Amino acid sequence: MAEAIATAVRGPVLVVGTGLLGTSIGLALHRQGVEVWLRDLVAENVRTASQLGAGVPAPGQGAPALVVVCVPPDLLGAEIGAALATYPEAVVTDVGSVKSAPLAAVGQHPGRGRYVGSHPMAGSERSGPLAASSSLFDGRPWAVTPHPDADPGAVAAVTALAEACGATPVPMAPDEHDRAVARISHVPHLLAVLVAGRLADAPADHLALSGQGVRDVTRVAGGDPALWEQIIEGNAPAVLGLLSEVRGQLELLIEAVTTGERDQLGALLARGQAGTQAIPGKHGGPPRPQRSVFVSVPDHPGELARLFADAGASEVNIEDIHIDHDPGRPVGLVELLVEEARADHLLASLESRGWVTHR
Repeated sequence: MAEAIATAVRGPVLVVGTGLLGTSIGLALHRQGVEVWLRDLVAENVRTASQLGAGVPAPGQGAPALVVVCVPPDLLGAEIGAALATYPEAVVTDVGSVKSAPLAAVGQHPGRGRYVGSHPMAGSERSGPLAASSSLFDGRPWAVTPHPDADPGAVAAVTALAEACGATPVPMAPDEHDRAVARISHVPHLLAVLVAGRLADAPADHLALSGQGVRDVTRVAGGDPALWEQIIEGNAPAVLGLLSEVRGQLELLIEAVTTGERDQLGALLARGQAGTQAIPGKHGGPPRPQRSVFVSVPDHPGELARLFADAGASEVNIEDIHIDHDPGRPVGLVELLVEEARADHLLASLESRGWVTHR
């Protein structure tokens, strides 16, 4: 079995679709010395991915040990079926964000056991091969979704693929995966879309007040609408269930605001706060209390580097960073997230080095 897994990961691996995910997979496997073949309907994408070092154009002869299908959701079923038929010895996986629909499309195909769905939980608002990175999956969860008829060797090969790309495999049933991504990705995206939509025709003087908060809430709404149409349609049952829950909560929120019922409003706000605290902490561990340290940074080259150097000299680890540009002054307000117990030390250290902080 170990030899079979090694053969599948060492390749050749055929990547079908050389967009952000497909090219990033090629780059990550190349980093491990794996032979990668690339195929895409858009020849320019293959040329670009090849020039980046993600692999070589798929040859006319030979067969891959593993096929990774990285095409838009509407095309997944057809491409998975074609791969199973064309390469009768190959393990086939896909990286689509919905898993029940591709499995249903495979149906009772004779090669059904060689197909195991997967989904790397990594991406970007950007698309195409030029947005790819060999480190895109490093440390990220990668769902591996075997079905009851899946061959154990195929499951092991797809698990090994995730590991070879630097990700952490997370085994999960296809339907459970779809409920999970509806909760942590698809519905949040739709809610961000609704909030961002309120900005599209907003008066300019309203938008002039924009800060980091609205950017945080709306960032993911910048994704490709055509792609997200396919994702939402493919996961409609799970998405609808959660949207119905959100609708009920929205009605309660409207009632609380209308009547001035502060207890009800407070309960909803506290529930939201509890949700943020439920998100796993760094490296998948339990969440740790954090605190924001705000620093004014002049908006010219070298200042961020100097801030990071001074923060490093304080021996405080920066957990996250946000930058909000002040429209009225030539400075940016940098928010450094650090462990709560280390925040006062960082403030004192930065102030001693001449930084203007905000407590």
